[in-house]
Amino acid sequence: MKGSHLFLCLFSTSCWLNLMPTAGNKIFHFGSCRISMSVTEIRSGFAAIKANIQARDPIRTLSILSYPHSLHKVKPSDRCCITHQLFNFYVDKVFKHCKTEDSYVNRKISSIANSFLSVKRKLGQCHEQNKCMCGQESTEKFKQILANYEGLNVTSAAIKSLGELDILLDWMEKSR
Repeated sequence: MKGSHLFLCLFSTSCWLNLMPTAGNKIFHFGSCRISMSVTEIRSGFAAIKANIQARDPIRTLSILSYPHSLHKVKPSDRCCITHQLFNFYVDKVFKHCKTEDSYVNRKISSIANSFLSVKRKLGQCHEQNKCMCGQESTEKFKQILANYEGLNVTSAAIKSLGELDILLDWMEKSR
């Protein structure tokens, strides 16, 4: 009898620990989708290369993510969708075209990309479970971001988007 109580206690503790975010992770609520991610790790990697990346940006008068109303005033019900679209965008377009001659910078970009890939998968699961619905507002906002990106050559657009990563992270943390 004692063994079964001990087993139940250990099993309950194990389940509870698996539900807790790992060190440095935060839980983000995007509509009805909950995602655990380490923004601290991403910010740390980005901070190490931010000056280098932004110095490579040839067009400082244009913004991809800050274009008027791109990420401002997104309804809570649309946050999951636009976040899912943005993580797909960064993984599928931005990180693929951000290569430099500096191996340290490339390693940091790769680390950030791996973190984004992990979150992209989690958001994809929410999307597949219909927890991540796309309304007209999120679709229009993402189309504007894509238009801003596609208005530049691929390399410049990728560098600019990476240089604006703090805008995305700030928006995510504010909408938490």
